[in-house]
Amino acid sequence: MFKRYLMLLELLALWLIFLPVLAQNTDLKLVDWQPKSQLVIPTTTIEKAKFPVIDVHNHLGDLTKTQEYLEEMDKAGVWKCVSLDANSKDDFYKEHLEVSHGISKDRFLLFFRPDFSRIDEPNFGSTEAGKLEEAVKMGVRGVKVSKALGLKYRDKNGKLFRVDDPRLDPIWAKCGALGIPVVIHVSDPKAFFTPLDRNNERYDELAAHPDWSFYGGDYPTKEEILEQRNSILKKHPNTIFIGAHFGNLPEDLNTVGQWLDEFPNFYVDVDARISELGRQPYTARKFIIKYQERILFGTDTAPNAEAYRLYFRFLETDDEYIDPTPAHKQQGRWMIYGLYLPDEVLEKIYNKNALGIFDKFKGPK
Repeated sequence: MFKRYLMLLELLALWLIFLPVLAQNTDLKLVDWQPKSQLVIPTTTIEKAKFPVIDVHNHLGDLTKTQEYLEEMDKAGVWKCVSLDANSKDDFYKEHLEVSHGISKDRFLLFFRPDFSRIDEPNFGSTEAGKLEEAVKMGVRGVKVSKALGLKYRDKNGKLFRVDDPRLDPIWAKCGALGIPVVIHVSDPKAFFTPLDRNNERYDELAAHPDWSFYGGDYPTKEEILEQRNSILKKHPNTIFIGAHFGNLPEDLNTVGQWLDEFPNFYVDVDARISELGRQPYTARKFIIKYQERILFGTDTAPNAEAYRLYFRFLETDDEYIDPTPAHKQQGRWMIYGLYLPDEVLEKIYNKNALGIFDKFKGPK
């Protein structure tokens, strides 16, 4: 009897010892879970890309850091960088041009961002197109469209206006006449258009940033927005459009391939979507090799040597289970796998495809 009593005391003591651990594990919130991989696998370090790099998708609007951006580009072997922040609003593009080209006219390319908030003004499209032409005379080399078009910009009646609103046609036509490309970002990841519930694969991000959700309300569906964009591609075949974030549908490469087949004036860039491409490495590798002349390099991350190097590692090596977070931010709870693309494909993605687009520049008459 006494022995059984001692045994019970020992069990009770052990239970009290491990109770805090058990409680801690049980109470751990998913958002706080940061598992450390136990895999022992090769890790390839790439200081610079195999070929000179043109980053066609970046934001360099903080003009106090332009020199710093150039230094980070040099560290990683990035030849040219496109800033998509040459805003029409308040004529910011003029200051952006002056500062960026004052440091290096050859290394920084600026893309004009139309001010769609003024769409209700008489003759907005033709007026903004004229302003774009003047900006091109000053050194601008492209146009950027943000996801606010189709999701945030509203007319005087408070209604969201469509991506293919005919009042914008003069801008797209002017780009074709000038021979400059349009980097167009419409919609957002598929998960941002679905309910925020236990089935949402980007729950962490949306819980932290609920304003990123476009589910419900008077928002159009993702499919509707992409259809509106595609109607522009069809209506303006002489204008080159670069679909940001892998055409805004990296979750469905089959459909992106159909767009590339249908619209010869459509290209895509890889910026901020290696987390999507890298979780489907076999499919992504086959896709990129097949459409190697229609894909461009971009990051959407202010020039940072380490962020660039992660992109290079993803594109050039067969490394496994890579954490993509340092290249941009956390996008889903998964790791990615390198694509080990052939050299001839890498060179096209890194610079040749972009140069081919920029060579179409005609300039104002």
